[in-house]
Amino acid sequence: MAKRYPDVLRVEFDGKKRKFGSRHNSCPNSPTYQKYSVRLAEELAKRYGKRDSIVAWHVSNEYGGACYCENCEKAFRVWLKKKYGTIEEVNRAWDTAFWGHTFYDWDEIVAPDLRSEHFAETRTNFQGISLDYSRFNSDSMLACYEAEAAAIRAYVPDAKITTNLMGTYKPLDYQKWAKSMDFVSWDNYPENGAPYARTAMSHDLMRGLKGGMPFALMEQTPSVSNWLSYCALKRPGVMRLWSYQAVAHGADTVMFFQMRRSIGACEKYHGAVIDHVGSENTRVFREIAALGEELKKLGAHTLGGRSCAKAAIVFDWDNWWALEYSAGPNTDLHYLDEVFLWYRALAEQNYAVDLISEEETLSRYEVVIAPVLYMTKTGYDEKIRGFVRDGGTFITTFFSGIVDEHDLVITGGYPGRLRDVLGIWVEEIDALPPDASNQITYEDVCYPARLLCDILHTEGAETLSAYEKDFYAGFPALTVNSYGEGKAYYVATRLSDDFYRAFLRERMEEKEVRPVLEAEAVSWVTEKNYDQEAISGQETVAWKAGIEATERFANGKSILYVLNHTDETAEITLPSERTELLSGRILKTGDKISIAPKDVLLLERNL
Repeated sequence: MAKRYPDVLRVEFDGKKRKFGSRHNSCPNSPTYQKYSVRLAEELAKRYGKRDSIVAWHVSNEYGGACYCENCEKAFRVWLKKKYGTIEEVNRAWDTAFWGHTFYDWDEIVAPDLRSEHFAETRTNFQGISLDYSRFNSDSMLACYEAEAAAIRAYVPDAKITTNLMGTYKPLDYQKWAKSMDFVSWDNYPENGAPYARTAMSHDLMRGLKGGMPFALMEQTPSVSNWLSYCALKRPGVMRLWSYQAVAHGADTVMFFQMRRSIGACEKYHGAVIDHVGSENTRVFREIAALGEELKKLGAHTLGGRSCAKAAIVFDWDNWWALEYSAGPNTDLHYLDEVFLWYRALAEQNYAVDLISEEETLSRYEVVIAPVLYMTKTGYDEKIRGFVRDGGTFITTFFSGIVDEHDLVITGGYPGRLRDVLGIWVEEIDALPPDASNQITYEDVCYPARLLCDILHTEGAETLSAYEKDFYAGFPALTVNSYGEGKAYYVATRLSDDFYRAFLRERMEEKEVRPVLEAEAVSWVTEKNYDQEAISGQETVAWKAGIEATERFANGKSILYVLNHTDETAEITLPSERTELLSGRILKTGDKISIAPKDVLLLERNL
């Protein structure tokens, strides 16, 4: 196709047209690509559609990247006409009068690229066009997926269709994509040394794309990812542990890439079920075979499980894009980092948490957190207001309520539409470089304040902690506002992991929300050298990260998943009578059960 129809090849952000040979090489707005991709899907559906062995359809593979060619530029103008209607409305939404960039006709609008400093890809001074191009690019690829899915359904009306997503992948708005997918599937390839809670967050985000519906783990490596700087092996037990972690967070299936190791090209050293030796006589094959036997034994026990979380974190792609296109206030401000700070504080204490879109209903939650809610879309403030008015606890942070859905500042004082529910007014925002910090004291503990410090005044809110340095010493840094039956908290600066953990535990206890597994239910067994006068060789620690626990509910039963991510043995005190599914043991309330390093427990009980 690249030889016959060069228009199918992408153009890079710097204006260079690609040649044949790259991955993600097709322009989503090429009429030729659109025509032949749909025809190919039709031919596959005609040939294989009636086979009983086909249980689902997988369109394309890891959609991603972007194109800036003339086809995309023309399609972008059509997309803008549909969205805004008139060129005048485009100018208003993008504030093009600034620096004299007013457009007078549609054909003057060009795709952002490196040829103009004002169209820089990140931290740009012309943010409106960059934000809308991100939306357009995501929509363009989604349209390709939808066209192929429609071609399949023309021959297989009851087809279950998906495509493999990539977790916290910035270029595509997966919350919008999920509406066109029969079930969510994704590929899990954590970085070496990534905290287990980081992978858990990706699982929970994928589960949240379709309102908590179980997902498919489409890909993971059996042993090693070959594109990292240091391609470390999964240690014995880790493949099994991470597979069960996916199930614990809502996966109804776990799969692998690849079955047989390639002999050439860029993934010839990527892990596989069958290695280059071509036999079953490998550690990896034995581990996967053992996992397969366990899953076969489990049967349908784990299928269809749902979370009953009472805490949620709001995650929004538009907010992510707009925040990181912003020219200021701090280039170290990254959306995922801020979301993860809050998620980790809950997950590592084993509180159930959902990651939700702004379209989700809030009423089923007790605590809702919206880190760095920079963009407050029309109507979302009223949703938050209603949630708090009805008794909910809402938490947000610095640099929130700043702009609307067009990335235009909401005038009248930060945090804009959230000013009344939070009971504050932010006058200034101080950006701190990495080597600088302020500090606050909360509940008699001192915490460093970093990154951004909102300098604010209370307008009905109560000050829980104040800054202790610089000219704004004494100004509120942590506030709570009573609004209706609920409370709204504002954290005006980035604080430490210890703060988030303690602060969120207080909020959860206020709402009588308990962890899935209490810290006191976990004790650690550590080998130590003792002299003859020592009484015991065991050490008990009240709490530390490493034992992950989730709970899933289905068919009148609950399954408690307990995963030991550490290199130490732990002992779990059972909160209720349960059956250990992998061994068949019947365990009573208060029984102590050992969990070895990298091991898992699946504990079922009737509701």
